[in-house]
Amino acid sequence: MAQAPVSPVVLVILDGWGYRPTEEDNAVVMANTPVMDCLWTTYPRTLIKTSGKEVGLPQGQMGNSEVGHLNLGAGRIVPKS
Repeated sequence: MAQAPVSPVVLVILDGWGYRPTEEDNAVVMANTPVMDCLWTTYPRTLIKTSGKEVGLPQGQMGNSEVGHLNLGAGRIVPKS
């Protein structure tokens, strides 16, 4: 049985680059980003939730980018206190 060709996987973390489908008041959509636009339309991608209960924060507690970074690669929610 022939093996499928191996393709590289790239994990790109855009700290501070949020996603919102609406264009109104959306700085990311309004910016001139030809490289990101090409990557977005050409390659597979996914979005991950990086705040609140999805990263183990108690309800109502504000987090920061470090909280999201700590969960990357854990394979589970890491509870915070």
